[in-house]
Amino acid sequence: MTKFTKRFLIANGIALAASFGVQAFQNDQPANATPPASAGQVSAAQLDQAIAGSWRSPQNKARDVYRHPREMLTFFGIRPDMTVIEIWPSGGWFTEILAPFLHDNGHYIGAVEAGSKSTDALRKKFSFAPAQYGKATLLEFNHKAPVLGAPGSADMVLTFRNVHNWAADGSAEAMFKAFYAVLKPGGVLGVEDHRADAGKKLDEVVNSGYLPTDYVIKLATDAGFKLDGQSEINANPKDDHQHPKGVWTLPPTYELGDKDKAKYQAIGESDRMTLRFVKPATSK
Repeated sequence: MTKFTKRFLIANGIALAASFGVQAFQNDQPANATPPASAGQVSAAQLDQAIAGSWRSPQNKARDVYRHPREMLTFFGIRPDMTVIEIWPSGGWFTEILAPFLHDNGHYIGAVEAGSKSTDALRKKFSFAPAQYGKATLLEFNHKAPVLGAPGSADMVLTFRNVHNWAADGSAEAMFKAFYAVLKPGGVLGVEDHRADAGKKLDEVVNSGYLPTDYVIKLATDAGFKLDGQSEINANPKDDHQHPKGVWTLPPTYELGDKDKAKYQAIGESDRMTLRFVKPATSK
């Protein structure tokens, strides 16, 4: 049993025991106990609990079928004892999962744009459910000159559907350098964004919200990261990437309003790349 598993079981003994069918503790010794085999099994159970949480809005839960939170966060390798920075959490779709998941043994940091209207909304969200969000923090920064915390202070940085915004305003390189700086050696950068057709150049698609995968990979590798994995978790073959208002034509935005809404609803949310990068460990 790993150190993390022991710590988790001590902190969450009764609830976790019930979820795994373990009999009640008697005289500090479990009767016929069958604890989780690994920290990974514990992490998976806690992630499932966060995704199923009653504090999540029904509208957000309804999008799980498109956003695949369990599969994506598992692919990135998240653990409940990590310090995780989510970049531009906006309305807090992933915050509703990440902050409760990290509450007991880790640390959730939402990196928000200074002066953003979403900051107050997130603070209100946190105040409504202190048992889930009581230890979460918000960090205000300027994405044109980003500083995301002390160098080497985070285990994981996550950005969901944001890189296209930075590509459009010329701040993408600075952002990826900031990701690299704040991560510990061996830390993970997880990136999800709308995927353009293979072979497309940035200037051909940047205003559509879609991005070339090789462009995003180059941003990360130029900053010092190593590509550690690509996943088709968020692939959508129904999305041909050709829409009047770009990616915002599709749900959940529906930029065209009711015009052809059934058509775009049938397509679903966009076809997306899902990339995992690692900051190389320092040489010994």
